[in-house]
Amino acid sequence: MSTGTLVLAATPIGDPRDAAPRLGQELATADVIAAEDTRRLKRLLTALEVMPTGRVLSYHEHNEAARTPELVERLLAGERVVVVTDAGMPSVSDPGYRLVAAAVEAGIRVTCVPGPSAVLMALAVSGLPVDRFAFDGFLPRKAGERARVLAEAAQERRTLVYFEAPHRLAETLAAMAEAFGPTRRAAVCRELTKTYEEVRRGTLAELAEWATEGARGEITVVVAGAERVVTSVEDALDGIRQRVAAGERLKDVAADVAGRTGLSKKALYDAAVAKG
Repeated sequence: MSTGTLVLAATPIGDPRDAAPRLGQELATADVIAAEDTRRLKRLLTALEVMPTGRVLSYHEHNEAARTPELVERLLAGERVVVVTDAGMPSVSDPGYRLVAAAVEAGIRVTCVPGPSAVLMALAVSGLPVDRFAFDGFLPRKAGERARVLAEAAQERRTLVYFEAPHRLAETLAAMAEAFGPTRRAAVCRELTKTYEEVRRGTLAELAEWATEGARGEITVVVAGAERVVTSVEDALDGIRQRVAAGERLKDVAADVAGRTGLSKKALYDAAVAKG
């Protein structure tokens, strides 16, 4: 008997209309649906007008270790197991990785239903460089551990993406401002694709102050990478052009770079204009 297939199925991060057309078919025909929250799955099935024919099992952080062997056995028996989490792609800061690793080890086929991603959407709407980025999930809850992780990332030149809980947002942004510098650019993306979607852009200091008023919902934080240390106008041009391409005014960027490097604001502005 051939082995089954493990399907990681991305679910909408807010608006159920964002569901991939194939998602409903997979949920309807799966032998087993392993869901992070079976109540949320039921709401999604209702929104998609889908009636599953297979068995629905809970699969979350508290039972993932115990349930993985059972699911592997089902896969080895030839069943099709579909994994869904509350939102987005399973295994990305959600249950799923442990099962994928076990399935790969057992020689089981693993595939996915592509779909919405809070990471990529936040990155796209942030206004920050998107050519190179790193996703670091949730930061540690303890202040000391968080400070250590942020200190290690302070010189990372790729754009950084984090998830954060609303009640920790202000504290996290303040810690970022301390580790990365208060003028580092960032964006807080809240309730993406939902009714109260909001994207706040500014420096870490500005965003930390704004967050003290409180924020609700699912939150993704995007932070600009560290800029290369420049010693000449020519060294600074690539970074200036990237920021202008992302939507900032050349005049403002030239002033910011001049203030941090000691280079002439006029020389930076003129050189950027000359380079087009």
